[in-house]
Amino acid sequence: FQGAAGEAQIRGTLDQLVEVAEQRFGLTGLTVDPDAESGSAPAVHEVPAGPYDALLEAAVQALDAGDFGGAVQAYKNVLSDDPGNTEAKLGLAQAELLQRVQGADPLQVRKDAAEKPKDVTAQIAAADLDLVGGHVEDALGRLIDTVQRTAGDDRDAVRLRLLELFEVVGGDDPRVIAAR
Repeated sequence: FQGAAGEAQIRGTLDQLVEVAEQRFGLTGLTVDPDAESGSAPAVHEVPAGPYDALLEAAVQALDAGDFGGAVQAYKNVLSDDPGNTEAKLGLAQAELLQRVQGADPLQVRKDAAEKPKDVTAQIAAADLDLVGGHVEDALGRLIDTVQRTAGDDRDAVRLRLLELFEVVGGDDPRVIAAR
C-alpha cells in the first residue's frame, strides 16, 4: 500500500487472498457431475458440509468485513481441533498478515526500512507491506537479505517470518521455490 490504505484497497487485497485460497484448495462449494448428458446443463451437486465449514465461512466473512482479529480467532478455533487443516493454516497466515499491516503507515514503514537496514522489526514490517501490495519477490528478497545481515534471535525472527510468508504465497509458487 502507498499512504493510508483505504477500505476498497484492503477489500481488493482480501479478494485476491480468498481467490488464491479458492484456486489452491478448490473451495467453490460445488461439484460438477462429469457424467451429465452433453448438451444439457451440467448436473451440479452441493459438496457435503465438512465439520469445520461453518467456522471457515465465519473466518472468511470476518476477513471480508475487515475484522482480522475475528478471522484469526476463527482459524485458530479450527486448528485447535484439526491442526492439519490446510485451509485454516493458509487462512490464519493471511489473516495474521492483514492484521499486522492494518493501520500501518506505509510511508513511515518504508522510510524506517530504508534508513535502518539492520533493524529486523523495520525490515519485517516492510516485507509484510510488500507482500500485501503484491510485491512477492521484494518481500522475500528483503527477508533473505536481512537473514544474511543478522544473527541469533534476530535471524530466527526473520526466518520465522519468511516461513510464514512462504505459507501465505504457497510452497509450490515458483517465487517461493526460487527463494528457498
